[in-house]
Amino acid sequence: MSAPPVAGTSTPILDQEGRPHRAFNPFDNGSPRPSSKGPLDRRGTRTVVGLLLPLALLALWQWVTSAGFVAPYQLPSPASVWDAAVDLAQRGLLGQYVAISTQRVLIGFAIGSAIGLVLSAVVGLSRLGDALLAPTLGGIRSVPSLAWVPLLILWMGIGEDSKITLIAIGAFFPVYTTVAAALRHVDAHLVEVGRAYGLRGVRLFAGVQLPAVLPSVVSGLRLAMAQSWLFLVAAELIASSMGLGFLLVDSGNNGRVDRIILAIIALALLGKLTDSLIGLAEKYLLKRWA
Repeated sequence: MSAPPVAGTSTPILDQEGRPHRAFNPFDNGSPRPSSKGPLDRRGTRTVVGLLLPLALLALWQWVTSAGFVAPYQLPSPASVWDAAVDLAQRGLLGQYVAISTQRVLIGFAIGSAIGLVLSAVVGLSRLGDALLAPTLGGIRSVPSLAWVPLLILWMGIGEDSKITLIAIGAFFPVYTTVAAALRHVDAHLVEVGRAYGLRGVRLFAGVQLPAVLPSVVSGLRLAMAQSWLFLVAAELIASSMGLGFLLVDSGNNGRVDRIILAIIALALLGKLTDSLIGLAEKYLLKRWA
């Protein structure tokens, strides 16, 4: 073990591995050593690796259909699905369906997430709020998405309000559950420091408690976005004439398996895109607050 530093010495103290000793090195500014990164830590490499499985599935799909293992009316070829996409795009329907579904998801996600964040603060930070709201919200969380459809039709009709409300319900619970649980375990010393600086109520929540649980907030938002896309199909069952959910139902009624697969692929791509956007926002927020 290296000896303690001598006052006034100009020689850095080294550890057993010959590197400047962090504890005794008078020239160390305290900045962490750069960690060694493996190949999978590079964004380009991870992107390439992530594409391997989809490409393998696409190749398997092409092989199965071209070899005749499955009848075309059960599983059309990738080329048939592409032709269906081109046909809908040329008729101006595919872009319209994607835009309408995306709009419904984003509006419902924003409303549900905002309400979930507010109620999670009430339940997570107040014992009275926890005792009053948590049992009822826990029971409502268990209600299947399709169970809300007839009630929303009776209450709101078959317009956009009922569809967006159903998506908002789907987005609400992941945010509420994740953030409320995280707020219950915020370090009490951190809260006391905030109060020592004169923070109370909403300012304390926004300035100390919310940043402390920021990773949980982002995780809840990502789950909420995934739930919003899941609830979209149920929402577009409400007498809808546009959207990807309508495309699924209408194609199923007409036996168009190529369009069904197209709608599924479009939902998967849109879900991944929105999840990636939240991931980019997470990096910015963590760098700024956490």
